[in-house]
Amino acid sequence: MMNKIFLSLVLLYSAISSVAQKQSFDIASFSPPDGWTKELKEDFVSFSRIDGASWGQIAVYKSRQSSGNIEEDALKDWQDIVLAVHTVESEDKTTAKSAEGWQVMSYSGVWQYNSTNVATLLTTYSNGNICISVLWNGTAKPYMQNLKDFIASIDLDVNATPVQQKDTGNNEGNSNQNTTNSNGETTSSSSSSIVGAWINNFREDRGFINGYRMYTGGYMKKEYVFKEDGSYIFRQKDWLASRDNIYFVYETGKWVVNGNQLTITPDKGKAGWWNKDKIGNTTDKWGAYQKAAKYILEKTTYTFELQISDYGRNLLLNYSKATERDGDHPAGNGQYTSYHFDKGKSIINNPPGLITGFENKVLPKRGN
Repeated sequence: MMNKIFLSLVLLYSAISSVAQKQSFDIASFSPPDGWTKELKEDFVSFSRIDGASWGQIAVYKSRQSSGNIEEDALKDWQDIVLAVHTVESEDKTTAKSAEGWQVMSYSGVWQYNSTNVATLLTTYSNGNICISVLWNGTAKPYMQNLKDFIASIDLDVNATPVQQKDTGNNEGNSNQNTTNSNGETTSSSSSSIVGAWINNFREDRGFINGYRMYTGGYMKKEYVFKEDGSYIFRQKDWLASRDNIYFVYETGKWVVNGNQLTITPDKGKAGWWNKDKIGNTTDKWGAYQKAAKYILEKTTYTFELQISDYGRNLLLNYSKATERDGDHPAGNGQYTSYHFDKGKSIINNPPGLITGFENKVLPKRGN
């Protein structure tokens, strides 16, 4: 099984380094795969290779303050780096191991890109003071050897101290207010700070077996696009293994911010039910349209917070009563819904064919 092969690699970083010239990023030095394309961003450096329809990718993410617990550090990075943008199946993890002053553990799984399975492995290193993660994505087994060599070449500065996270956004001309919450995260409230695309991806599961959460492959996804002109698009797609059909919502309207209050005023919106794909039962395909669903357009005012974490931004929409968009009791979150800033393409594919109000629109791509 591919996951088991991944998990056998995670302790190889202390092996003999490769002979290639080493490069450095943050607290790590390493030998990148020969001939791979390098891309340097503020929060990570990545190396990638494309061979026809196959491709591989390795990324080293900027270090951050450790929680003091390797399992907490690894889970947070897995959620922030991988689960925030992909629906992962066959999820697995290793137990923590010690090596040269570091605790090491990995999460792995499989997600789909353009109907192709992508294997993913995130390895996290923590010394109780600082932690750093290495991400590998690949569509073919040969790229696993590149990962093995890369992990074997890594050297980490065990004496490094974490850098205080800063908000690098341009707040010039805005009445932006930054505070620090009880978890030590920077929070912000301003109109310009929420412009862009935001996603909420909740994965369906069947509970725990032997300490592992058993995911079904189903999901409930929501997206907001807040445009600079004061308009917005809201979409929701529920594909649940426990349900025979797909639920979809499309809503548009206006938004306005006053201090830390976000008011959503819809002007159009519809919901409906679709059949699932009867052939492959794949979660990204649609069956035929069934019928419209009851959907109420609600003007709602949220108290919002913008949390700036090590790997992006989260928008928390707090509400005091049930809404059509948010439901009654958001799973595990209390009375708020959290959205992660979308740095790539939409995670929701629109239904085929058209019913008035379900226009196919493409979400804007966002850079880092």
